[in-house]
Amino acid sequence: MRVGLFVTCLVDLMRPRIGFAALKLLETAGCEVIVPETQTCCGQPAWNSGDAPGAVALAKKTIAEFEGFEYVVAPSGSCGDHIRTEYPTLLGAEPEWRDRATALASRTYELTDFLVNVLKVDSVPGDADGLLQGSVTYHDSCTGLRSMGIKEQPRALLAKVRGIQLKEMDGCEECCGFGGTFSVKFGEVSAAIAERKCNNVLASGARAVVGGDLGCLLNIEGKLRRMGNETTQVLHIAEVLAGRV
Repeated sequence: MRVGLFVTCLVDLMRPRIGFAALKLLETAGCEVIVPETQTCCGQPAWNSGDAPGAVALAKKTIAEFEGFEYVVAPSGSCGDHIRTEYPTLLGAEPEWRDRATALASRTYELTDFLVNVLKVDSVPGDADGLLQGSVTYHDSCTGLRSMGIKEQPRALLAKVRGIQLKEMDGCEECCGFGGTFSVKFGEVSAAIAERKCNNVLASGARAVVGGDLGCLLNIEGKLRRMGNETTQVLHIAEVLAGRV
């Protein structure tokens, strides 16, 4: 099975180890994984900011780079959703590109969804490594949860990691305040939402907060540190499952 790994901008620039963790998970599950070197952005920031021409150009670029694979997998519900949900609409006025976008969308998955529902993995590398011991709590990112149905998949995978206990926090499905450009345009509102999320994380008593979108995790970690908390780990689900913590 040939899989194209869409690394995402944030992972590439801010925390590349998530990309390597995703690669390890997919290869351990038996996939031949290709990471196109020319990939950049899915175009979501441009689209959310009203730059339709820029978003269309990036959509076409991504389609051309990834349409040769059996599947496309992203360690992000947000980016995965943009490819799967928005590309066919973005390119709706160009029938050839619309059809190519629709075909790619049908083969695009968020990482945990792919591991659970396509590969149906029985184990994950993190189980053998056992590097993270103790309790974790899980943050459900808005787009992954509401548009891609990512809820039980990461929890099912965390249950396969030896030494981890899941402690659900209050408001686990509530926004962290990031929202891409929302956190820039509405900084005070974003900070207040993030503080509420962080208080719920701390109240859970978990050693670490885990999530599936790096944007959310950066926002949560930044707020935790500004609140004076230096001990709670903030980890991507791929890092935990691959034993890279």
